[in-house]
Amino acid sequence: MESYIQFTNQSQGRDRILRATQYACALANYLLRNEPSRKELLMKMRSLESNMSSGRKLFRLGNTVNSIEAIKRTLLLSDPILRCCLTVSNISRALYFICDNVLWARSLGLVQSIDKERWRLNATRYYFVSLVMCLTRDMYVMAQLMVQRSRDQQLQQKLHQHLNENPDVACVVVPQLDAFVFLLIECLKSNPAIALDTIKNLCDLFIPLDRLGICETNAGVVGFCGLLSSLLGILSVLKPHLKIKP
Repeated sequence: MESYIQFTNQSQGRDRILRATQYACALANYLLRNEPSRKELLMKMRSLESNMSSGRKLFRLGNTVNSIEAIKRTLLLSDPILRCCLTVSNISRALYFICDNVLWARSLGLVQSIDKERWRLNATRYYFVSLVMCLTRDMYVMAQLMVQRSRDQQLQQKLHQHLNENPDVACVVVPQLDAFVFLLIECLKSNPAIALDTIKNLCDLFIPLDRLGICETNAGVVGFCGLLSSLLGILSVLKPHLKIKP
């Protein structure tokens, strides 16, 4: 089982590269959509985007097993909030991969008697729930870090010094807000992994929000957010200390 999971993890690394290419093509298509002289280039970019999407579906085959193993691990977490958030996220992710695999089989003609749009919609819903739970985990971890850091005597001295050196209107009217922002920035500086994961999940969130019609944007916003999220994902692979745990 461990060797299989290691193999699929390597596939996930390749998936991030394909994902970055896919959304880069989507963003380029949007930016060049009104240039008739680039018509041939646009056709090639759309073809590349489609190929990257198909390739990613192939690499995601078997990822349901990874999600099930992740569920087993998160059920053992001692913190009840983390256990709930991550378990629900991994369950939703497993269901998303099942839908994704069925859609891949449908695209190859291996499965015919399914409602493609319904399965695609369900996959998007599961993906959305997974992202919401991951963001909830991020907020919870961030709140815990802020509580811990607020008890640090050295940080309290820096905070008082900051408030005294910046007696502007905002600080006078709402000193608590300025202190909160200062504490938040200090926590993110000392824990870049949580900052990176939060930004990545926020970018990813725009994709299902757009597809579900909750917050409709355009192909340019989706492409940009997908590209940025993919690049941050690649960075977390290259720099393991930037990957949030658990």
